[in-house]
Amino acid sequence: MTIHSSHPFVPPESERDPLRRMRGRIGGVVSLWTAGPAGSADEARAGLTVSSFMIAAGAPGHILALIDADSAFADAARGTGVAVVQLLEWPHQRLADAFAGQFPAPGGPFRLADWADTAWGPRLATATTWAGVRLAPARARDVGWSELVDGVVEHVEIGPEEAPLVHRRGRYQKPAG
Repeated sequence: MTIHSSHPFVPPESERDPLRRMRGRIGGVVSLWTAGPAGSADEARAGLTVSSFMIAAGAPGHILALIDADSAFADAARGTGVAVVQLLEWPHQRLADAFAGQFPAPGGPFRLADWADTAWGPRLATATTWAGVRLAPARARDVGWSELVDGVVEHVEIGPEEAPLVHRRGRYQKPAG
């Protein structure tokens, strides 16, 4: 048996999507979007890691994101009309992977951490920076293979930032100190 340092399933350079490769070079902090009724069981909650998002300042402010329209999070958020957007830190890597469907989470990813109920849904107890948003469904639309979601910011908490979880070129990168 031979162990390779390269990925055995990466398509040849000529077959890779150049736009996807360009997006991977942008990179950014990983956010976790969660939704579900307060006090609900894990099965009624849903979440999705999102790195394709931007914040538009204003009164009110908006958080715009590209999400998978077929995801459990999209269904839960449509049901409640609200969501929590939390910025993840370096220790949250496995949690981010679990919500992305890349890491096993027996019983569901909500069992991997502690959560606090908010008026906008479940909030990761260790998330120091987060926002509660009301979704503007009239503004949601298909963009490429994703759905553009407009979250109107109703609440923001800014806490200390130790080591943001940055995703670039398909990997997490520890921020330079």
